[in-house]
Amino acid sequence: MRLPIQINDNSAEPLYHQIESQLRALIVSGQLTENTLLPSNRELAQSLGCSLITIRRVYQDLEAEGLLRSRQGSGTFVAKVDSEAGTRQLRQSAEEAIRAAVDAGLAAGLERAELERLFAVELDRRCGPKTGDRQDPS
Repeated sequence: MRLPIQINDNSAEPLYHQIESQLRALIVSGQLTENTLLPSNRELAQSLGCSLITIRRVYQDLEAEGLLRSRQGSGTFVAKVDSEAGTRQLRQSAEEAIRAAVDAGLAAGLERAELERLFAVELDRRCGPKTGDRQDPS
């Protein structure tokens, strides 16, 4: 099984965290369903070009969160995720991404007003303008 995980070598975010957060999102969003067999540690490490220790850490962390379960001799599987826990995890992932975006903007020297404008532009692009913000086309 090939997992749609993208590694950003230029990111300040640690490699294990990039992999862990993307795998967590695949699970809690339901893209990976209960009992899905994941690649072995070695297979995933090879496909992502990272160390076996990195993948072991990711799998162990997600197993500790209750998102994965391992069976000796059978492999690592997606565990049952209740919808409330999944929603909490998705929100937490979104909050982490927002914090990372703010950190990147501040590191680039952007002021608060410019960051707010950029977020508003992106929200408008993705969600449409807020009600009451629509401009009269005439």
